Amino acid sequence: MSELVRDASGGARGDAGDDPEADWGRDSGGDAGRESGGDSGGARKSLGSGRRGAVDPVKALMHRHRELCERAVDPLEIAAGLEAHGVTDRTAARFRHRDVFSLAEEMYARVARDADPAPRPVAPEHPGARAGWAVLSLLPGALYAATVAGLRLTEGQPRLAVAAAGTLAVTLGLRAALRRGPLSTTHRTTSGTRAWTCWLIAYALLGDGLLSVGIEGGPDGSWPPATAPVLALALACAPAAWCAHLFTVGARRKLTASRGLEEFAVSVRPLLLGVFALFLCALGGLLALCREAPSEPGAYNGPGAYAGAGALGALLLLARLLTTRGFTHAPAVVLGAAGAAEVTALTTVFAARLPGCSFVATPVETVADAWGPGAVPALACGAAALVLLIHATRTLTRASAHATPGGTP
Repeated sequence: MSELVRDASGGARGDAGDDPEADWGRDSGGDAGRESGGDSGGARKSLGSGRRGAVDPVKALMHRHRELCERAVDPLEIAAGLEAHGVTDRTAARFRHRDVFSLAEEMYARVARDADPAPRPVAPEHPGARAGWAVLSLLPGALYAATVAGLRLTEGQPRLAVAAAGTLAVTLGLRAALRRGPLSTTHRTTSGTRAWTCWLIAYALLGDGLLSVGIEGGPDGSWPPATAPVLALALACAPAAWCAHLFTVGARRKLTASRGLEEFAVSVRPLLLGVFALFLCALGGLLALCREAPSEPGAYNGPGAYAGAGALGALLLLARLLTTRGFTHAPAVVLGAAGAAEVTALTTVFAARLPGCSFVATPVETVADAWGPGAVPALACGAAALVLLIHATRTLTRASAHATPGGTP
């Protein structure tokens, strides 16, 4: 089963760059040559006629994916692995099958096993396990709210100590929430992804204030952080976990009920968009609720700050959904692009103070004057989230994206 996951994730990222249709014709001839003394012409004839004789193209395909067939515990896993290697329903028609699922069923029925296959490991999510990750998903929001309350009650050195301790606590709580449940992943995320994610969150907390005072000629001292929008993001970890759970369970059910790759893609795409819309509604409600909470005196509290936080929340959810299924490259690139856009905006504001360079800050100042400093992260993260959403509708609707260990969601 681990081989299937490796096959699926590797194929999904484009590792199967060869032409499977051309290679299978070659494999069929080679397999036939070994069985009938190298009669490759007979192999091509048998492939064209689809007869089961000395040459068997399905057997050649099974030999090509021998480990996948031997490790799979049901035909669905073979179908997902074949799709990850570039097999389509049109390719399956060359083997006299209506779709990849039908071809996978024959391969599963014909695979040679030394013993009866072990039953599929059943790992139903009992109420205790679900309650475990559900509670963990509440930790970041609870710890961040306690940190904000502590900052309101302290001043001077104790305030700095509370901020440091709160940052550490929220970080550990977020790590715990991402290590269990539907947001957890066995795929290694790059250091660049983690660094850009931390930057985007830090900008949501401090970036709008720094950009605002930078345009006005500062900073002359410290500036208040925007704690309310980040509080909404921390609280949104819980609905993000539940939305990811709904998508995982729903996609697995549709995979079981589907009879073709195209049918599965068509059925799972509305599920993905519906779950994403559900998360946006939950995040919007949290942002509206947190906006009514008392904020730091002098902190930027305009609509742009909450629009930027909403766009960042959507971006982080899509990046996590892709990462949990092995698609780590696109989230890393898009998160880096959004972070680089925010860095560029800040840099141009301060670079404009150099002699003769005032023009470089004109685009950022124009956007900030029209919609507020929060419009900069809203545009950067919103565009990045749109790119990831389009990418997700193409990758997360593939059967190979939902091949999980043990076949459980």
